[in-house]
Amino acid sequence: MTRAAIVLQARMGSERLPGKVLAQVAERPILAHCLTRLAERSGLPVIVATTDRPEDDVLCRTAAELGAPVIRGSSDDVLARYVLAVSTFGLTHVVRATADNPAVDLDGPRRTLGLLRRTGVGYVAEFGLPVGAAVEACTAEALCFAHHTASDAYDREHVTSFLRRDRRVASLQALAPTPLRRADIRLTVDRTDDLAAIRDVFDAIGTQAPRAPLTAFIEAADRVRARQLVHGALGR
Repeated sequence: MTRAAIVLQARMGSERLPGKVLAQVAERPILAHCLTRLAERSGLPVIVATTDRPEDDVLCRTAAELGAPVIRGSSDDVLARYVLAVSTFGLTHVVRATADNPAVDLDGPRRTLGLLRRTGVGYVAEFGLPVGAAVEACTAEALCFAHHTASDAYDREHVTSFLRRDRRVASLQALAPTPLRRADIRLTVDRTDDLAAIRDVFDAIGTQAPRAPLTAFIEAADRVRARQLVHGALGR
């Protein structure tokens, strides 16, 4: 029997933008947008994987208020957090997502998990999507292999870097669907200017933004960019 879930890594202690996962976008915290969009079409539970640091107590309370289960582990060893989620919930397949992507593709979890199951590989990722729109999928077996094998701090922090690199793990890099191939667009929130930009994009879409398809975000980002170029030209 297989059991799949989305594991959403989140923490308050971002170096570049502390507290970003609870920053407000369209009157909701970014964490809430991530949870909504990841669950919308996947039919999968979304588990929040955060740290055991006191600063993340507020994140745990917010996740609970939003109805999401939480596991807590090492701040630096994110890979161990994922393996903890696997063991706690008895998972066989995992979709990895990060809580700084409020415009994550609604269909990404279903596409990557479907490819993972059909091909029998250990790891699947898509490329060509806007920055911040993609998720990854892997088997619990591959995650546990990485956990027991990877010793580099970078691999422990970035979870899937070992799976992409190690030839003992069968992996697949899939090209995103044609309408979504816009790697020039940035929809993640890593810096203060990213937060301002994603707020502009959500405003451009309007009330439908939380459940809007990724194509709507691409179109809105283009409109926002065009408007900024016009304003910049007029201001010269």
